[in-house]
Amino acid sequence: MDLLVQLFSNNSHQIMNRINILLIVSLVFSIPQFTNSQSIKNTKFLQNVGITDSIYSTTLEETRTYYVQLPINYNLSDDKKYPVVFILDGEVLLPTVNNVQSFYSGGFTPEMILVGISNANNRTRDLTTSKINEMYGMPFNEKNGEAASFIKFIEYELIPEIENKYPVTNFRSLIGHSYGGLFTIYTLVNYPELFTNYLAIDPSLDWDNQKLILEAEEKLAQNNYNGKSLFMCLSGQLHMQDPNITIDNIMLDTSEFTLFARSNIAFSKVLKQHSNNGLSFEWEFYPKDLHGTIPFPSLMDGLISNFDWYQMENTNKFNSPNTSKEELYEIVNYRAKKLEKHFRYVVPPYPEDLFNALGYMSLDMDQQGKAKMFFEFAIEYYPGSPNAYDSMADYYERNEDLSNALIYVTKAYELSKNDYHKQRIETLKNK
Repeated sequence: MDLLVQLFSNNSHQIMNRINILLIVSLVFSIPQFTNSQSIKNTKFLQNVGITDSIYSTTLEETRTYYVQLPINYNLSDDKKYPVVFILDGEVLLPTVNNVQSFYSGGFTPEMILVGISNANNRTRDLTTSKINEMYGMPFNEKNGEAASFIKFIEYELIPEIENKYPVTNFRSLIGHSYGGLFTIYTLVNYPELFTNYLAIDPSLDWDNQKLILEAEEKLAQNNYNGKSLFMCLSGQLHMQDPNITIDNIMLDTSEFTLFARSNIAFSKVLKQHSNNGLSFEWEFYPKDLHGTIPFPSLMDGLISNFDWYQMENTNKFNSPNTSKEELYEIVNYRAKKLEKHFRYVVPPYPEDLFNALGYMSLDMDQQGKAKMFFEFAIEYYPGSPNAYDSMADYYERNEDLSNALIYVTKAYELSKNDYHKQRIETLKNK
């Protein structure tokens, strides 16, 4: 992986006023080591995931619990807003999504607010898409088939609740496993406007004799899914009893033992047949995973797949001192336009810390034009940051333009009101 992606593909950014290549290298390879020296009597935990909250639903006539995980760099005083991920079975899947996000956020996925919806109670009722009274020839007495009410709760109660309480944008993702995967596909087919990204993990598309698949064909052919993406996957648990059933011959089997897997494959084929509807679709088979283990690898692959357009490009150009200022300018502007196209609102193309680091690296290599450009980008995309103006002041001071240095330090002080910038103003005035 390229050097800059390694540094900025996680959330452990630090504000850096001065940085050089040696420091970047040391940061990249300073990986903490883990030990087993913790005492079991220690009541403090390494990680707590998700702020617990709840909402009373008039639609469901009950109180529903949900969990919210904020980005590691979240600052209450900032006006920054984040894409949001809604995770079904949140009490189970939120910690794993958070772990994946903590490793890949920044370089592979954007910083996002994660919302885990609890389905600990009435899970089958809420996540299944049509009513049945028997399954595989056996009576089925559990409440079921009320997905229409549950999506109404999400659309008209939960989403507004999250938008009122947290700084989220309307760029939303939905993640579900098993019945949750069934519900995710149901939402994509019937309410595609609610979410942009969909991640359906081993979805139970066999439900009600594949009724959702049959209903979906017409809508998939008619609806416009431009800008939408779906990652769907299948576990290796193809037949509970016959190891001779493989991914290559399973569609020849007609037994109930393979209906679950065959339904998954059949729906993937329907999606491919209607590929002109604009939906970005990826299907993955995990032969070594079971239904219960597949969430772990597929959450990583699915998030990266759904955000493949977000991943940084041309990082080698930034790493090379021979890349011209003009080429770097085009790369930054291309990424800014690309992100705006997908998010449908303006997004900074790179983290402020990266612009800052590149600016100081250019200063240290005496590439003054590049340094000024990167500091200008930082100010353009982070106009409320005192550090962006302070860095530009460093550029002017380094070039012995004290009048402009004073202008930018003064702007930094207006934003920060801290003693450091106040003292720096006095120092520049006395030079």
